[in-house]
Formats: sequence, structure tokens, C-alpha cells
Amino acid sequence: MSLTDKFFWYSRPMLTVAGVITLIIMIVGVVGNSLTVVALVRNAKIRTVAAAFIASLCISDLLFCLMVLPFAASQFFHGTWIHGDVLCSMIPLLRYGSVGVSLLSIVIISINRYILIAWPALYPSIFTRAKVTLYIIGIWAFSYGLQVPTLFGIWGTFGLDDKLGTCSIKEDEYGRSPKTMLFLCGFALPSIIIVLSYATIFWVVRQSHKRMAGHTSSTNYKRSEMHITKMVLVIFICFVVCYLPIAIIKVLDRNVEHPPVHVICYILLYLASCVNPVVYVTMNKQYRQAYLNTIQCNFVNNIESYNTQPPNSKTHLSVNYLKNMVIKSPKV
Repeated sequence: MSLTDKFFWYSRPMLTVAGVITLIIMIVGVVGNSLTVVALVRNAKIRTVAAAFIASLCISDLLFCLMVLPFAASQFFHGTWIHGDVLCSMIPLLRYGSVGVSLLSIVIISINRYILIAWPALYPSIFTRAKVTLYIIGIWAFSYGLQVPTLFGIWGTFGLDDKLGTCSIKEDEYGRSPKTMLFLCGFALPSIIIVLSYATIFWVVRQSHKRMAGHTSSTNYKRSEMHITKMVLVIFICFVVCYLPIAIIKVLDRNVEHPPVHVICYILLYLASCVNPVVYVTMNKQYRQAYLNTIQCNFVNNIESYNTQPPNSKTHLSVNYLKNMVIKSPKV
């Protein structure tokens, strides 16, 4: 049986539908993530420390949409891999690296939210501009650095998996594979850190609610920050929903006895690259306004709105807080 025959364990109509859905996800992901990056750069109201990590997350998703999804759609339409051995090694490297960047970005944002809410006095010294830059560089270097041994065939190898019919990580000649390590270090451990961070955040907020009730400005600021915190929590939940099924099915169905389930899991994996901008729009008013300003190219009105913001609004309080941070500490 040839590799093409093996890949046709998946039905032709199912592969065609999967290819069309992948192309739609690619288009939505490119537009949504590009718009988010531009909005973050051009709108001062949302250009915070957390926004730097969100931008890193969006850039990773944008690269995934541009460099991985076209080949994924091609594979669905052709029923096999037709792009050669070199790309069959590079595409899974980009896919796994993108997963690492996405999850580690959510981890650092979760830690950022925790320190801001639970230890505000330490926040300016931990998240300076230089340190934030190093954190982001470290996230990318670690996520893609983990793939280097596999790329050179030292620990597993990249190539066409005969059983799955896709380019992925295979065992090397000694039967070694980094998949278990990648799952533990690249998914399980970061997920535990995120869950613990959010559990602590909500506990701190609940404990401090009564104490802060008499301080209107502080309460309003905390509520504003909690909107962003909840938004990032939803992003993490979406990430788990999109990535966990493919990890489980590859372990439980190694011989591809249920092809439709594999296709659905791959579609969920690809969906993760375009879902975040939807979350930003639906859960955060400032992000919605930033998108609208970017689309309309109405930057003059955006500046006027910034200067005439009512003094008691949440946005005004958040911006004043950030101004004070910049004055009192190294600029972030």
C-alpha cells in the first residue's frame, strides 16, 4: 500500500471539506491577527505590558496561518504530501514551535496578571521594557530551540508519518521520540502554571474586594484589569479546547482507526490560530474601539478621544496608572 493509499483511509469528501475549512481559517487568521498587531501598535490605550505578549502571540499565530495552513490545506486537497522532504521537516517544526510560543505567551501573561493584582509594588521592577523584550525573546528561543535536536535527527525526526499520513515527529532509528517530553514541558506544565496563577488571582480579588470597596479609583482600576485577566483566561480555555484533542487522539488512536476524529482534531488545532482576535473583540471594549479606529484609519479622532476622556472613566484611570508607572520606573 502506497503512502497515498494510506492517506485515503480518510474519505475524499471529508478531506475536501477539511481543506475548504482550513483555507477559511487561514484567511480569517491572517486578517484577524494582522489587524490585532496593527491596532496594538497604533492605539495607545491598549498598548500595555500585557499587550506586548499578546502581540507576540498574534505574530506567532499569523506566521502559523501564513506558513503552515497553506500546506495543510494542500495536503487535504491532494490526499497526500506533495511538497518534498525538506518542507515535510520544516512544517511540523513551525507547527510545534507555534504551539510553544502561544502557550508560553499565555503563561507569561498569566504571571503578569498575577503580579499586577497580587504584588503591584513589585510589578514595575519585574516588567520593565528591557525585561519584557528578554521574556519574549526567551519564549521564542525556547519554543523553537526544543525542536533543534529533532530537526537534526538526534532525538526523533521530522518526516511523513506513514500511519497518520501527515508530516509530524517520528521515532528515530533508536526508537526515540520527544513527543512525551514536549507534551509534559510544552503543554502540561505550562497549563498547571496558568491554572494556579488564575486560581490565586481570583482568590486575591475576592479577599480584597471588601477592603477596596471604599476606594473608588482603586476599585475601578482593579475591575478594568480584571476584564483583561478574564479575557486571557478565556484565551487559555480556547487554547486547551483546540490543542488537547489532537494530543489525546494521537496517543489513543495511533493506528488511525477513526479517521474522522483525526480530521476534526486537526481542524480544531488550526482554529486556534484565528480564535484569539474574536475573543479580543467580544470581551474587551477598548480592543473593539482600537479595531474600529484601525479599520477606519481615524487616528485623529482617536487622539482627541484620548485627550477628552471623562476623568471618572475606567480608561482614564488605567491610562493615568500607566503614566505614573512610566514616570516612577523604567519605561515598559
